[in-house]
Order: sequence, then structure tokens, then C-alpha cells
Amino acid sequence: MNDNMTEQNAPKLDSVEDLLSYAFALEQEACDRYVELGELMAAHNNREVSELFKKMAKLEQHHADEIRELMEQKNVKESSSIQYQWSSPEGPETIDLGDLHYLMTPHQALNLALHNEERAFAFFDKIAKNTSDEETRSLAEKFAEEETEHVKWVMEWLTKQAAPEKGWDNDDDPPNLQD
Repeated sequence: MNDNMTEQNAPKLDSVEDLLSYAFALEQEACDRYVELGELMAAHNNREVSELFKKMAKLEQHHADEIRELMEQKNVKESSSIQYQWSSPEGPETIDLGDLHYLMTPHQALNLALHNEERAFAFFDKIAKNTSDEETRSLAEKFAEEETEHVKWVMEWLTKQAAPEKGWDNDDDPPNLQD
């Protein structure tokens, strides 16, 4: 992991219920954003990146579903009353729309995904290090380990993608907001 990822802000959580609520919100928000990004890239005829974002959405949804199952097993309800404390306007695993370009390459998309998977790792790692509850620590460590696996997958996928060439963002006929 990048050294600066350890600085990720995370709330001090001392209950499994709160951790599961945060984890579910984080994963669901990431899934929703990847779906949105996939649709956005498809609208710009960037099918390769669109498919990549759709694949990431499925992975995040799978993780959210696993957390939902844990919540059901432990009788934890989704909480709409928790004020989630992310270090940015969105969750640690959610790509900022400002980081997108309609001509971006799969390599660039994977770098965005890598950054967010590293942030998710740091988020859970910090919770594990700061909680006073042993069960919460154990579960946060498990979530951090799962994010480490996601980082490894994305890094592996990155090795299969060429870095963008100079001038990748040149477009002789860019989208017109007037259209």
C-alpha cells in the first residue's frame, strides 16, 4: 500500500453494528458509482472502459451482498441515522467524477480504481487499529484484508494494460454542451 494511504480518516468505531453499517454504505456507494461510470463511458462510446467499470461494479456489489448477509446474521439493520464521516465528500472507495475523462483508457480507469481500493484498505485498517472492541477489530482487519485482495487484482489487471500514449485526450470533435 502507498504510505499516504495510512493517513485515511476513519471514525472510531467500537461496535460491530456500526462497522457493518459503514462497510455496507462504503461498498454500496462504490458499486453505485461504478455502475454510473460504466453508463457514462458507454454514452461516450468508450466501451472498453465501460465494461471495466461494470466489472468493478459487480465485484463491489458482491462485497456489499456479503456484508448484508453478515448484517442479517447479526440482526443489524441498515442505518439511515448514521452520519458517515468520509475524509472527502464521498466514501473512500468511490471514484470522484472530477477524475474522469470521456477518452480515458482502461489503464487510467484502473489507476482510479487502485487508488480507491487502497483508500478502502486504509479506512478499515485505521478502524482496526483504533477500536477498543476486539470483535470490531477482527472484522475490520478482515475487511482490510479483503481490500488488499482487491488491490492485488487491480494491480494485476493494470499489468495487462498499456499506459496511455501522449495526446490520448486530443479530440478534434469534442462533445458540445450546446447539443
